[in-house]
Amino acid sequence: MLSMEAHNVLSIVDEAFESYKSYIPLDSALIPFLQDVQAKIGYLPEPALKRAAGLLKMSESRVFGVATFYHQFRLRPKGKHMITVCRGTACHVGGSKEIYDFLTRHLKFTPPEDTSLDGLFTVQQVRCIGACAIAPIMKVDDEVYGRTNPTRIMSILAKYRRSEEKKT
Repeated sequence: MLSMEAHNVLSIVDEAFESYKSYIPLDSALIPFLQDVQAKIGYLPEPALKRAAGLLKMSESRVFGVATFYHQFRLRPKGKHMITVCRGTACHVGGSKEIYDFLTRHLKFTPPEDTSLDGLFTVQQVRCIGACAIAPIMKVDDEVYGRTNPTRIMSILAKYRRSEEKKT
């Protein structure tokens, strides 16, 4: 028997499929269909991928292959807060790789995973944030932090953790 959450996921996939069932050939709908499902759910859970394979009449391995090949697709939910690490030239020279490596160790995830185990933070790298004068840069949601280092990052993350604790 399906859980209520799994049932809702399958309903969303079935509803989204209505827009793609007339594609010829049907497998040409795969990427836009997955994009649509992800937009509605926020990521692509395994039951959604399996249902997509059945609806599109293709193997599960092909659907999973596409979902894992393209970086636009997520197989896990995003964290409550998005951390963006700039990897532009000024930030790279300033130590942004070390910042990213520190975040992966501190938040205890191993790439290609990108979300902390507690679901609070997701980390992504971008080419440039555009604030080179204060490199290396890290953003949390929409707030920019310049001249970051591991000590400063610890206090920044603590601030967001305290904020979440107050909400509960």
